[in-house]
Amino acid sequence: MDATDQAGAPLVAVVLAAGSGSRMRSARPKPLHLLSGRAMLLHILDAVAGLEVQRAVVVVGHGAERVTKKLIEHGPPALAIDFVEQQVQRGTGDAVMVALTAFRDDDDEGDVVVVPGDAPLLSTATLARLVSAHRQADAAATLLTTHLDDPTGYGRVVRGRSGGVAGIVEEVDADEEQRQIQEVAMSIYCFRRSVVAPALRRITPDNAKGEYYLTDVVAVLAEAGYRVGSLVVDDAAELSGVNDRGQLAAAEAELRRRTNARWLAAGVTMVDPDRTYIDTGVRLGADVTLFPGTILQGTTVVGGRSEIGPDTRLVDTVVGEGAVVANTVAVSAEVGDGAVVGPFAHLEPGASVAAGATTGPFYASGGGGDASSPPGPP
Repeated sequence: MDATDQAGAPLVAVVLAAGSGSRMRSARPKPLHLLSGRAMLLHILDAVAGLEVQRAVVVVGHGAERVTKKLIEHGPPALAIDFVEQQVQRGTGDAVMVALTAFRDDDDEGDVVVVPGDAPLLSTATLARLVSAHRQADAAATLLTTHLDDPTGYGRVVRGRSGGVAGIVEEVDADEEQRQIQEVAMSIYCFRRSVVAPALRRITPDNAKGEYYLTDVVAVLAEAGYRVGSLVVDDAAELSGVNDRGQLAAAEAELRRRTNARWLAAGVTMVDPDRTYIDTGVRLGADVTLFPGTILQGTTVVGGRSEIGPDTRLVDTVVGEGAVVANTVAVSAEVGDGAVVGPFAHLEPGASVAAGATTGPFYASGGGGDASSPPGPP
């Protein structure tokens, strides 16, 4: 959907991806950790691209060169992306201020959506609802919130006597009463562009971390008399961030569940969806059957009516129509229409199994190999 059509005003986006991700315990920048075969940050940009924003600014910092290169090479083609670097990590408020420098030559009409670079389950539909609610309420700021039984680690949403949002208090700065609040902010906002920069200039690093919190902008706007709205999202998992390997695994499981559900609805049979792993870049034809232990990665393509598995891993591999591939590992290989591969076959990069061929058990083919007839016994 085109969010700019809702009120005839332009919409831009800021994606915050400068953090070091120290809890990941990895040399890889946090935004580049993989989920279903794609960098986490690319999933977020896909959601932003669905809004058809005029421009998206990605704030980079830790591993800036690697993050920028990945987005230039693999970012959504329809999304115009600019990059700014937050050279010193001084908090999310400072990161947004740095991002706004990329819009210096623009006017300040319209709205800006701000999303973190570590919320890979966020959907375009939820972002569109946020923008719509923000504009319908004519708010200066609107934030996504959810209710958690255990809100540990999240900023608490403080509401005034009228029920409106009065501010957000980070947990390290919250008092005992505020820590009992179960409504939390999820670091996803829509701001009126004309007010966000002046509000950012009024925040200070007077807090436990000594940082400029973007969350403080909410209180600044509310105290100045601006309308601050909220959109409560029931599915807390969609908004959750990834800060360590455990959360990465949880996000992977949810994304895999969504991917499998989409393919099941499209006519693919999975004997055991819980033991079937499909990257988001994989393409499957009609009436494909996937047996337990099937792992399809990268840009693998499987033609209609083919049967894959059990216990088969295909990476960047093309399988024709009506083929059978069982107990096989193949990387950058090709399997022709109607071919039968395995059990216990190994196809190395460049290997090709001709249409109608049968490899037999324990078949191994190196690069450039062409199985056109059944091999002899091993």
